Amino acid sequence: MTNNISPYMQFSRQEWAALRNAIPMTLTQDDLASLQGINEGLSVEEVSDIYLPLSRLINYYITANISRQAVLGQFLGKTQKVPYVIGIAGSVAVGKSTTARVMQALLTRWPEHRKVALVTTDGFLYPNRVLESRGIMNKKGFPQSYDTKKLLKFVADVKSGQSHVEAPIYSHLIYDIIDDNQLMIDCPDILILEGLNVLQGTVNHSQQNNRVFVSDYVDFSIFVDADTNLLHQWYVNRFLKFRAGAFSDPNSYFHHYAKLTEEEAINIANNIWHDINEKNLVENILPTRERANLILTKGEGHKIKNVYLRK
Repeated sequence: MTNNISPYMQFSRQEWAALRNAIPMTLTQDDLASLQGINEGLSVEEVSDIYLPLSRLINYYITANISRQAVLGQFLGKTQKVPYVIGIAGSVAVGKSTTARVMQALLTRWPEHRKVALVTTDGFLYPNRVLESRGIMNKKGFPQSYDTKKLLKFVADVKSGQSHVEAPIYSHLIYDIIDDNQLMIDCPDILILEGLNVLQGTVNHSQQNNRVFVSDYVDFSIFVDADTNLLHQWYVNRFLKFRAGAFSDPNSYFHHYAKLTEEEAINIANNIWHDINEKNLVENILPTRERANLILTKGEGHKIKNVYLRK
């Protein structure tokens, strides 16, 4: 571990792995197969070295938070269950969804058997018809493409202990919000909120005073990071795999891409990356990285190289 003039402590992979402290592995290889993304090879070693120590740390934080809430309840003369909110942010194709699913699986399996809910902010994108009417379909994933007020209300309701809070569901197959279908969140112990915009703080109304942000409700935040060239490569590879798989479904929004040659598909993927995803990364996502409590930096093969933990 090295220390420098930085708000973070830096750990090599080996240093971080040592902090597992003999916590037993609770996931099998079959479990991991169901948790990993289409373009990632999630290994038992990766979970053991990176995610088990992280789940141990977060479990400590949650235990301390419960004690703090008990003190507050004693002061106020009433008790209230307040969910612990974990935010996971990062670029398109970096693997943040896999990180979120692995953390959900691990935290659920701790001896405390806490109830862990996972929600992606994709569900709070405006429907395609709204994006089209506003002329911003090519800005999908940018801050202005989200119904921020709806997302804020959702997180505030969950954080206040309300039961049966509904979250909209997004389908990557149809590339749109699923009408009349909601995910019900009912008083979880932990809420994992995963998405591009979890840590953003200047959404649409940067000139307003006393603006409330999603990150104000987040207790612990994780940014999954990687070099831009790797992200580009992973995005193109993922696009090609979708072309051979999900895009072949006639119901897929991108079904027309299934008939492309590999060269044509690569050209389109490169254009989408440069014109949309990389621009969003540079303008809106990367500037939020240093707001995170913890940064996971990936290298080749989606393997974590370094971990940065806020001091």
